[in-house]
Amino acid sequence: MKIKAIFYDLDGTLRMNAPKGWQVFSEYAAQLGMQVTPEDVVRAARWEHYYFAQSPELLEDEAAFSDRSAFYTHYSRRQLQVLGASPAQAADLAPGVHALMLEAYRPADVIPADLLETLKVLQDQGYLLGVLSNRKESYADYLAELGLAEFFSLVIAAGEAGHYKPDPQVFTYMLEKAGVSAEESIYVGDNYYADVVGARAAGLAPVLLDIHGLFDEPGCPVIQTHSQLLPLLELNS
Repeated sequence: MKIKAIFYDLDGTLRMNAPKGWQVFSEYAAQLGMQVTPEDVVRAARWEHYYFAQSPELLEDEAAFSDRSAFYTHYSRRQLQVLGASPAQAADLAPGVHALMLEAYRPADVIPADLLETLKVLQDQGYLLGVLSNRKESYADYLAELGLAEFFSLVIAAGEAGHYKPDPQVFTYMLEKAGVSAEESIYVGDNYYADVVGARAAGLAPVLLDIHGLFDEPGCPVIQTHSQLLPLLELNS
């Protein structure tokens, strides 16, 4: 079936933090005395994607810690263990890593270099373009600030739908709003656990934006730049 609609994730896909949080986190852990290898960093980055994709651990921690500082200190302990720290070392280092992140991590908003040109091509070719993010509230004004609003006819926050990726119901909600079928749609995102798993469960064709090579064999097309989506669409035409 011909593709009519292309939907995007927001954070990590249309806009990115520079530097990445997981990169800085691992650097701070090393500064505090951990021995961290490149393999450790990739493993921890992959786990961070898993954790924030509505994982059982995330839901458990959100229920247990209403205070955000306590939540992120506990998160830091989890992340340190994934990096290779023992439970005792993780408990010891977590407050310091969290403090460094809180005080010094100030990422810049970055729009991928080829994004605007790619969106213009897709728009000119007549594709319906939309954004589905796991944010809780509307971010339409933020898209306008980024200079992206003109490209998207549909902008959905999962909080508005009452379901969060990877729950297929949020993708179904998006499709109903857009008036297209899953078979006519592609979903592009950077998080395998939220975007690929969720889109696939809802019947959409997922495309993984994996700039850092975090995910081996995701079972779907993988791109490193937005413009690489265009040849994939030509194969579907």
